[in-house]
Amino acid sequence: MKVLALIPARGGSKRLPGKNIRDFGGRPLIAWSVEVVHGIPDICEVLVSTDDAAIAEVAVAAGAWVPWFRPSELATDSASSVDVALHALDWYETLRGPVDALLLLQPTSPLRTRSTVQRGLELFNTSARSAVVAVSPVQSHPYWCFRIEDGQLQPFVAGVEVLRRSQDLPPAFALNGALYIIAPSTLRTMRSFVPDGTRALLIDNPYEAIDIDTELDWRLAELALEMILK
Repeated sequence: MKVLALIPARGGSKRLPGKNIRDFGGRPLIAWSVEVVHGIPDICEVLVSTDDAAIAEVAVAAGAWVPWFRPSELATDSASSVDVALHALDWYETLRGPVDALLLLQPTSPLRTRSTVQRGLELFNTSARSAVVAVSPVQSHPYWCFRIEDGQLQPFVAGVEVLRRSQDLPPAFALNGALYIIAPSTLRTMRSFVPDGTRALLIDNPYEAIDIDTELDWRLAELALEMILK
């Protein structure tokens, strides 16, 4: 296969300013996502889409390609990941020709492993190239979630028994953001990374599923890394 790895890394993080180049385990956060795919034969390029000169410099030093800065309209809080991905994909395929898949790696998932990425690519290639997303068992089961109406709790999932034993709950999974793999034609047609027929790449290791969005997430990721390295 010919797979374009794309790492979207906007500079304007409000919850964790500068998080993409903040030191994590001795190297910038974004470097973990660049380096995890180095040496995977199917990866034709690791492209970073950013609007930030500091991120671009760090990404290049880590071995990524940053051929341009992301247009300003794709660097806002409202810009969608699909639009960001299509911008990079269209540019790359115009320059270098078609690819079989786009692999989206969020820099906020630094603990995903190379073997997980390879499992995802294998699943994509052996399942008629259906979209693949990484999922993990949920922390809070939807049967135990509620909404509030007029100050009163109402089951989020209607018609289910709330007070079930945990061992009686059906398995439930959530996207963890570790990776998304999709064929360019599917992304352009469906404009979603999770179209109908998407295949699940199950990640059982809770460390790999950490998605850093807050300072607490960062501290948990650092603790997880310490435990991995012991």
